[in-house]
Amino acid sequence: MEPVVLRTLRLELSVLTEGDAEALFAAGQDPAVQRYTSVPTPFTRADADELIAATRAGWQTGDRLSWAVREQGVLVGIVGLYRVDGKGSGELGYWLAAPARGRGLLTEAARTALDWGFSADGAALARIEWHAVVGNTASARVAERLGFRFEGVRRAALIGSDGREDGWSAALLATDDRTPQTWPIP
Repeated sequence: MEPVVLRTLRLELSVLTEGDAEALFAAGQDPAVQRYTSVPTPFTRADADELIAATRAGWQTGDRLSWAVREQGVLVGIVGLYRVDGKGSGELGYWLAAPARGRGLLTEAARTALDWGFSADGAALARIEWHAVVGNTASARVAERLGFRFEGVRRAALIGSDGREDGWSAALLATDDRTPQTWPIP
C-alpha cells in the first residue's frame, strides 16, 4: 500500500522521512514517551532511524500504517493503525511530544486516522482496538473522546519499559457512533 497524506485544519499526517530523525530522537527522550510507548529505552538516534524505516516498511506490507503528525510542518507526534490483520481489525496507537500536548492535537490527529481507517477508500477496517498500560490516563482520555468503548483490564498483557504490565483495552467499531464515552477508570 502506498502511504497517504491526511490533512486537518491544523495538522498534516504524512509518512516519516529521514529528515524527521532529529525531531523524532528529541521527542523520544521524553520520559512519558519512553514509559507509555514501545520505543526502546534509552531511545537512540539509531532507534529513530530504525523507526523511520519500519514505518515505511509497514506501509509496504499494509500491517503498520503510521503517520508523522505535523503542525506547521514540524513533527509533533505519531499516530498509526498497527497490527492491521487483513481481516478488518487493527489497533490505534499514538503519542505527542510534550510541547504539543494540551491543545487537542492528538485527538484531532487520531480522529483523522480513525476516519481513514474505517473508510472504504482507506483501510476499510471493521474494528479498531486501543490498548494502554493501566495508569496512562492521558491516552485513555483521548480514546474516550474518540468514542472508544471500554472493554476492561487485560492482566499482564502489555510489555513496556517496566516489563509485563496490566493494560486497559477498548475498541471502536465502524458502525459505532463516535459519542464521547465515560470509562470506569480514575
